[in-house]
Amino acid sequence: MMWQTLIHYGIHIFLPLAVAFAWYRNNWKFAYLIMISCMAIDADHLLATPVFEANRCSINFHPLHSYYAISVYLLLLVYQKTRILGFGLMAHIIADTVDCWMMTNS
Repeated sequence: MMWQTLIHYGIHIFLPLAVAFAWYRNNWKFAYLIMISCMAIDADHLLATPVFEANRCSINFHPLHSYYAISVYLLLLVYQKTRILGFGLMAHIIADTVDCWMMTNS
């Protein structure tokens, strides 16, 4: 469980940082801030009862983690003006997907 938590939050923190350095080097702090702010999609957890359940996969359970929402996040990657937001949202989804995978394969 400790490794799962470290990997989950490591992806949340370091994947956006890597993207910011790789593609937005001149303005990496702003890009990183935008991508980290995408963790706000976890606000949809407040709609669930209970709000937090350790063994619940958030992918396709919460509205902002649904397959429909993920398809919108992927579309954000297409357009340059929304790409940073798309990277941040997809980094969040990747972290949650890895988390779900680790829960089912442990």
